[in-house]
Amino acid sequence: MPACTLHLLSLSVTIPDFLSALSTTSLTPLTIGRVVRWIVLPTSISIDPLIARNIHWDILMILPNTDILPASLQKLILHQWQVTAGVPSRLLHDFASKNRRLLNPQPEDTPPLTGSLNNYRTTASAQALELSPPLMEWIKTYRDQEGRGAVSMLNLLAFKPGLKGEYLKYGAEFAKSIGSKRGGIAKIMGTVIHEGDIEERGEWDEVAVAHYPSIEHFADMLASEDYQEVNHRHRVGSLRDTFILCTTELDLPAPGKNESKL
Repeated sequence: MPACTLHLLSLSVTIPDFLSALSTTSLTPLTIGRVVRWIVLPTSISIDPLIARNIHWDILMILPNTDILPASLQKLILHQWQVTAGVPSRLLHDFASKNRRLLNPQPEDTPPLTGSLNNYRTTASAQALELSPPLMEWIKTYRDQEGRGAVSMLNLLAFKPGLKGEYLKYGAEFAKSIGSKRGGIAKIMGTVIHEGDIEERGEWDEVAVAHYPSIEHFADMLASEDYQEVNHRHRVGSLRDTFILCTTELDLPAPGKNESKL
């Protein structure tokens, strides 16, 4: 199972400048995306490096190896947090072309919304992956200002003892129906090997990156009764901690070009 490294970066330069510098290195990321918003915050694990210092995160980059970032990039980074995970080879096989198809779908490849957003219940908090008024308001603003393109949700997961099996049931239902019928696909999944630069196991168990055709498709899922039934039956109670970070993927510019698809 190949080891991949997830890098969460806060930059001292603009994103286009970082992408331009990245294009001059030998690194070939699996994905690179702009950090948009926390959807679910961690409550007990990695609090200090992720949220306690009020760091503005800019970039999520996933490399298909454990290579150290070169000095030419390190000097552009203010803060970084990383996790290394073993990812099944079947997910990495032909990943670039599969990901291009997800990010640039044909009209017939994108499922319609199910109508859940026409009548839904809100909750005070989005921490259980439900629609809160602040989250819904942000989704509407993001849709209107940023467009209707694909989003990628980074998930870090820590399971309660003996309850990973319950989460796997949630994952099976996501792939079978509640996620897939809204275009949701877990395109990267892996078992955490270690966190940060140290070789210790850490407290996170798994990492996943879920693709949605648009932020509205993600909201449609959260608003639906079928999703929330499975969410509360299998997912919520199985997790000791989790976080979800919304990102939008970027194009890596050709050498010498200082532009990106933001």
